Amino acid sequence: MKIKVRYWIGVAVAVFGTLPPTHVSAAQPPAQPASSLARPTPQQVAWHDLELGMFIHLAPQTWQDTEQDRMTIEPAAMNPAKLDTDQWVRTAEAMSAKYIVFVAKHEGGFCWWQTETTDFGVRNSPWRGGKGDVLADLTASCRKRGMKLGVYISPIDRKLGIDVGGRASDPARQAGYEKLFRQQLTEVLSRYGDMVEVWFDGSLIFDVGDLLSRHAPNAVVFQSPQASIRWVGNEDGVAPYPAWNAVLFPKTGKKWGEYTAAEGDPNGSRWLPNECDARIRSTWFWRTDNADTLKSVDQLMDMYYKSVGHGTVFLLNQTPDRTGLIPEADARRGAEFGAEIRRRLGTPRAESLATGAEVTLDVTGDGPIDHIVIMENIAAGERVRSYVVEGMVNGTWQQLAAGSAVGHKKIDRIAPVVATRVRLRIPEAVGTPEIKRFAVYGAK
Repeated sequence: MKIKVRYWIGVAVAVFGTLPPTHVSAAQPPAQPASSLARPTPQQVAWHDLELGMFIHLAPQTWQDTEQDRMTIEPAAMNPAKLDTDQWVRTAEAMSAKYIVFVAKHEGGFCWWQTETTDFGVRNSPWRGGKGDVLADLTASCRKRGMKLGVYISPIDRKLGIDVGGRASDPARQAGYEKLFRQQLTEVLSRYGDMVEVWFDGSLIFDVGDLLSRHAPNAVVFQSPQASIRWVGNEDGVAPYPAWNAVLFPKTGKKWGEYTAAEGDPNGSRWLPNECDARIRSTWFWRTDNADTLKSVDQLMDMYYKSVGHGTVFLLNQTPDRTGLIPEADARRGAEFGAEIRRRLGTPRAESLATGAEVTLDVTGDGPIDHIVIMENIAAGERVRSYVVEGMVNGTWQQLAAGSAVGHKKIDRIAPVVATRVRLRIPEAVGTPEIKRFAVYGAK
């Protein structure tokens, strides 16, 4: 494979598809120096690289056919006798997921680990005689397979009368709940090994930064005053484009843990990447009446393009049923989704790593190309402000794709075209663009 890389000081091109490959014109210097760009922490960089994760929701709602806990099911009625966390991990692997986030405690307050803080948990379930610990089982399964693990622990606790953010409905009980929640968080983070992500759905009104620093130094944090990732702003698995990774801080009228993709700003002062969460069925929890809502592979791929392909991380939910297993049809659909990702984007026809404003590839093999992938070295900040991809088609350069943000990854789907060469040009950037990867694919 032949690879040519040219370094340009600046490029300002009016009509990209008609200029010869040697055309260079001066550009105005960027208003912002590269040294001022927001940059991710090593933990954030590692999290970006995971790209796709699997959410797991299992709670009393599973036995109630509801999304919110109506508090009508007691632990004695919950016995997921076939629960198999190895099956959960196999499902994640087949889906091409690199991490799992398990809902250890949802808003009702039921705890799936052996906690000393409440009777509303697995130790009062008939499952394994009250000795079972789902979080311990899942930790062991993940370690066996090299799967990263994260945990969702809800600040809301309906059983104890605690509202969004961990706010007690009776202010006199606030201090007591904060002490209890801190103990729950300490148990979860200190007993089960390294966590890759910690979820505080609805954010937190009190500080647990000391516990996160002590017990989960390598984790990214979803919401709360310690947030290091943010909710994209919907539950559809879709990020806007562009979905800039940086945000302005502070921002008037917006709390740090409540930022969404709407707060993205290429000139922002802090790195706060987006996570896109979505459901493989129409609900977060398994229900008896919605098996027909299982999303198709095409629907899942569309979400993948609009999340991972927009530079964010995609967290797709699976729903174990009352036996504790992910239903066969759901697991199979996840595997079909993973296989389709690998089919379309598994083997590049040409690829390169380069630093600069232009990269040209010779395309190998026969047949058309239909996908383009660009990745920045985000450790140096998000530098690209515009890009164009052109293909040599019948001896003429033709524009195939164009955009603004690249970030961790930009995936462009294009109409199939036979091109002998493909080039990436970056007309606008802050400092020197650092392209981690430029690749083209042709699905077969």
